[in-house]
Amino acid sequence: MAADGVYVYAVMRAGTVLPKGIGGVGSPPAVLRKITTGGLDAVVSDAPPGLRARRRDLLAHQELLMRLADEGPVLPMRFGMVAPDEETVLHQLAGAEADHAATLEQLSGRFEINVKAFPAQNALAALVAEDETVRRLREAVRRRPGYEASLRLGEAVSAALTRRATAAGRSVLGELTPGSRAVAAGPEVPGCALNVSFLVERGDSEAFLANARHFAEAHRDHVELRLAGPLPCYSFVGREARSVPVGGV
Repeated sequence: MAADGVYVYAVMRAGTVLPKGIGGVGSPPAVLRKITTGGLDAVVSDAPPGLRARRRDLLAHQELLMRLADEGPVLPMRFGMVAPDEETVLHQLAGAEADHAATLEQLSGRFEINVKAFPAQNALAALVAEDETVRRLREAVRRRPGYEASLRLGEAVSAALTRRATAAGRSVLGELTPGSRAVAAGPEVPGCALNVSFLVERGDSEAFLANARHFAEAHRDHVELRLAGPLPCYSFVGREARSVPVGGV
């Protein structure tokens, strides 16, 4: 079957060496190649027909980006970026060469680490001990069980958990921001009090993650932190980079 256009994985500085022993998306894995204009390379392959977000392809896409990052700064493309042909890719590269070069300089030697803050779901005992409203409503349910009383208690617990997670999110943002080069807000996630990504120096990533884990353990009654990374720097490319003020969510 014929290819469905050109799949674009990343933009890098011209002359970057492609890693050996790894292919692209599709089954069998697509053969990688570079197309070059000016000082930029685009890492591409033929787009396999009927491409969908299968797990193996998502993992292949991300593994390639991480391998490319070992060779130099990477401007990563999201999964599924397909151009009609190589000429279209070259035209885009030429038109944005200065911006791409500046972004690559910013990302050089750095990774993205994502932090999501969710309400702690196993902290009812701590919540009851600390929140007078929840404690009062719980006692009311014990004295006079009923649907309305249970509903009010459930709503109060949910609101309190969210409040505590939001406050902890502000705190973790303030705690982790000094260890990063930039911070970008992520999209809203249902049930998530905070979703941010940090741009972290390659050599600082382990210390950054250790600090985040220490915070998570110390505040486990208030928040559940979910950490992802090191990752390709998706959130610090083009329009997606959005600063987040310390102390805000």
